[in-house]
Amino acid sequence: MLLAEIISVGTELLLGEIVDSNAAYLARELAARGVHLHRKSVIGDNLNRIAEGVRLALSRADLVILGGGLGPTDDDLTREAIAAVMNETPEVDPELLAWLEGLFTSRGRVMPEINRKQAWLIPSAEALPNAVGTAPGWFVRTGGKIVVALPGPPREMQRMWRDQVLPRLPLPDHALYAVTVHTQGIGEGNVAELLGELTRQANPSVATYARRTGVDVRVAASAPTLDEARALAAPVLETVRTGLARWTWGEDDDTLAGAVTRALGGRTLGVIEAGSGGAVCLSLADEPGFLDAAITEDHARLITLGLTPVTLSAHGVVSEDGARELAAGAREHLGADVGLAVVTATRGEHAGHTYVAISADGVEKVSALNWPGDAGQVRERAATAALALAFRALRPREVGSAGGNA
Repeated sequence: MLLAEIISVGTELLLGEIVDSNAAYLARELAARGVHLHRKSVIGDNLNRIAEGVRLALSRADLVILGGGLGPTDDDLTREAIAAVMNETPEVDPELLAWLEGLFTSRGRVMPEINRKQAWLIPSAEALPNAVGTAPGWFVRTGGKIVVALPGPPREMQRMWRDQVLPRLPLPDHALYAVTVHTQGIGEGNVAELLGELTRQANPSVATYARRTGVDVRVAASAPTLDEARALAAPVLETVRTGLARWTWGEDDDTLAGAVTRALGGRTLGVIEAGSGGAVCLSLADEPGFLDAAITEDHARLITLGLTPVTLSAHGVVSEDGARELAAGAREHLGADVGLAVVTATRGEHAGHTYVAISADGVEKVSALNWPGDAGQVRERAATAALALAFRALRPREVGSAGGNA
């Protein structure tokens, strides 16, 4: 079993100024290759704290991966920290320096003296070429363990990981097979209750995750080969699929917008948004069934799209009747087979109040949502609610009836 830890280096990460997408990428990569990731940590630009983090990680793990801190400035301290842990002195490597100077020359620039530190190397380190940047990585072997230093920019990190690190790693003779089932309209606790003992077994494992679009259920199995892992996961995956069929809208890389497109079955979709700022349309932008849209909060414009003055006066735009009329209006005025409308309040005392409606031949449905938050959260939830309603209303009846909910 290969145990790993990830250390993300950078004060900007520690303070939340930049989202640490690199650690998430590496975690997925390690899991897919049967490497057990036990910890992830973030450390600011402080030499002693980075060195302490590396020492502690080496005491617990076989593989320590550091991301960031390989730039040319004084606060880029990953190389210095690793050198301190190894009790070795970094020196400029002539070949690395020649490569780095040549890189700058090819771009018509003179290399600043400060960049010389990017050509540093210690005796225990092997340089990892950077195909898309100026910061070489380090691959360090020490006492049967490995320390890898990768650059911070995601494009550089991912390329170096794929091309330089993976071929050097002593990966375990195990394969991981995993499928993530996406659900909507059921809470995480309810999913866990339905799955029962499945969530407490180790291999295959079944885990639940609350996402923006609903609850995901990940079924994963580990075995010497991919075929064996797939066979091990198969009966558990079938149980999960059957038990959650009523709420399932897709798997793995599927999107909720894509699920709506599949449910349309060749029909066209028109969308009217009032208050959600185009959040639904943005999700549907690349979907082939998406025909036309209107995004406005102007009352006069909404009346031309199907909102009646009576509803506007008696109930307002953000109302059940308002959503229903605009969904029908999306069909009539946008020329679509299916009309979808979302009306929401993002500010004021009614912020979070949302109604979504769908109109199609034989289908007229409205759903209400009241979940306060900032304007961005309200728009995001409104868009998800609209897409979820569209999927539930449009999916083939045989799919819905499997779980007792058409």
